[in-house]
Amino acid sequence: MSASEVPSACLDGAVVPLADARIPVTDAGLLRGDGVFEVMRLYDGRPFAREQHLARMARSAENLRLELDIAAIGRDIDSLLASSRAGDALLRVLATRSGHRIALIEELPELPEALALGYVTYAPVRLLDGVKSLSYAANMLATRLARERGFDEALLLSPEEMVLELPTASFFWVGGGALRTPPLSEHLLDSITRRLVIELAGAREAPATPGDLETAEEAFVASSVREVMAVRRIEGRELPAARPVTEATARAVRAHIEAELAGS
Repeated sequence: MSASEVPSACLDGAVVPLADARIPVTDAGLLRGDGVFEVMRLYDGRPFAREQHLARMARSAENLRLELDIAAIGRDIDSLLASSRAGDALLRVLATRSGHRIALIEELPELPEALALGYVTYAPVRLLDGVKSLSYAANMLATRLARERGFDEALLLSPEEMVLELPTASFFWVGGGALRTPPLSEHLLDSITRRLVIELAGAREAPATPGDLETAEEAFVASSVREVMAVRRIEGRELPAARPVTEATARAVRAHIEAELAGS
């Protein structure tokens, strides 16, 4: 987005200055976190995997028993992008139980070259499996708890001490030369970037405990925002500096993104 451009949002189909994008304080999305959302990465103003994100948003709404006009969300995106010079950024879209639709463009966050991860035990509500809802307080608290201990992010564990994912990213590791990721049966988010890494790098699902990661040769995280980002430390263990699988996967994911956007 141009520095001279007034930031804007699309609220219920109308593009307005960001400062004027307001919803009532009685909105159920604010009061109860009752709604769904998606975040897409923009490359020179073009959203990657737009249709996959919208399809997942529709599934989330269906699972939450939330009436959603997904075609209207698509029109909101078109209107906002047509009125903005977004460049490389993030596009957030959300819908609330009270019937409001919001689309806005956010700056890319500053990210480190590699992450230090600390374990945080996570006991999610199983009823929300498969729902990317606005109820993200537990995820954000997990990040804060890890940062209080000096880590960049949380690596979530189930109460049974099975490795899960990060609050906003999927987790991968290399063991015995094989690329692995925790299985969806552990109630993980079916991440779009996770699917892409599995497709491009041949990752396989495998359950893991913290003990299994003590011999990991590499680890990385994957998400729409981060693409592929190396992990340098898990709890007290520094991982090897050589990261051939991570680097090859990062190149493959970026090449796929560039090729898909060039053909769109």
